[in-house]
Amino acid sequence: MGRLTKEEVKAKVCAAIEAAQPKLRELAESIMAEPELGYKEVKTSAKVQAIFDELNIPYTNNHALTGVKGRLKGKQSNRTVAMIGELDAIICPRHPRADDLTGAAHCCGHNVQIANMFAVGMGLQAVMDELGGDVVLFAVPAEEMIEVDFRNKLREQGKIKYMGGKQQLIYEDAFDDIDMAMQMHVETAKTESGEMGLGTTSNGFIAKLIEYHGKVAHAAAAPHEGINALNAALMGVMGVNSIRETFKESDYFRFHPIINQGGTLVNCVPDYVQMESYVRASNIDAIVDGNKRVNRALTAGADAIGATCIIKDLPGYLPMRDNPDMNELLRNNSDTVFGEENVYERPHMTASTDMGDVSHIMPVIHPWVGCISGVLHSAEYEITVPDVAYIKTAQALAMTIVDLLYDEAKEAEHVLANFKPALTKESYIALMDSIEEA
Repeated sequence: MGRLTKEEVKAKVCAAIEAAQPKLRELAESIMAEPELGYKEVKTSAKVQAIFDELNIPYTNNHALTGVKGRLKGKQSNRTVAMIGELDAIICPRHPRADDLTGAAHCCGHNVQIANMFAVGMGLQAVMDELGGDVVLFAVPAEEMIEVDFRNKLREQGKIKYMGGKQQLIYEDAFDDIDMAMQMHVETAKTESGEMGLGTTSNGFIAKLIEYHGKVAHAAAAPHEGINALNAALMGVMGVNSIRETFKESDYFRFHPIINQGGTLVNCVPDYVQMESYVRASNIDAIVDGNKRVNRALTAGADAIGATCIIKDLPGYLPMRDNPDMNELLRNNSDTVFGEENVYERPHMTASTDMGDVSHIMPVIHPWVGCISGVLHSAEYEITVPDVAYIKTAQALAMTIVDLLYDEAKEAEHVLANFKPALTKESYIALMDSIEEA
């Protein structure tokens, strides 16, 4: 039997993805039913390992605590493309499928990502002897940057070095044997049929833990003897608000704090307040400069009251930069699956993802697929176009991998020849460490 043409390989892959749907949707539902937060995804990791076992795909586990990494071997291993899915959920207690104890819910769509990861793997598994490279299926932890205090404790215990799962994986050398990577994410559908939104750029951020220390006193009998840490925090936030007009619109600057602890008793002057926030912007220079100015304003709030402000800056995520060559391949395949009228290039995204960190080191694409109603991370989140979520997206991504690895992986070589990494792994780690030390 002669070698299959590239189009014949793609047709075989797409048919296998459709045939695998019952198993894939059962997996997505199982993960939805037991959501777990970042670096705690023990049950979800076990479910992923069980599918790898069932498919006879070799894998390694315990990457960044809960990550699982499988590998499909091609007829040659010239290059390696990773298909990534994320294990963690978000906190959304109001969602109807939220965990009663933790408030975790998969209204982030990460269970759909894991299903897509396996859909791509199951589609490609029967045609790997037609490809000149390997495919890594990588289930990764802790994309949602939440529970910052908890993750900082993991760092202090030496269990992780970085807050985000992909950051930790970079540090652990888990991307060293991968040349390029891709993943998908769900978003609100613009039409009843759903659409493919090609990724472009996004904001990055620095994470912040902010403490204000004052002096306790009776709030009614002797407020003059106290130093109100809550007032200091409010003054600090007002200080940031007062300088917002000085940030360039082209940098898409964002600062959005929450108060985790604002006092203990209403009749006591609050002597301790803890806040948490991000400083976001579209480029590294704007993030670093904006963070310095925010810190100055926050500290001034404490100075005005006579309190003390302690700020702990933690490495957040870098801005996203989708690879144009890989995006063009995805566009061509998506035109076939979705229809050209349902494929578009998304504008800059002011939210963030740790896939941005990976994109500074290797070529990456991160499309956003319209297949839900409601808003991401909200109680109204619901998948409304399941064929887009589970079939069409996986087919478009799997066919893109075929393009990259067919014919001795020549297209992958072309992508890499045109790619100039913004950072090496070593300079990336140095940058992350410098943020905390600043």
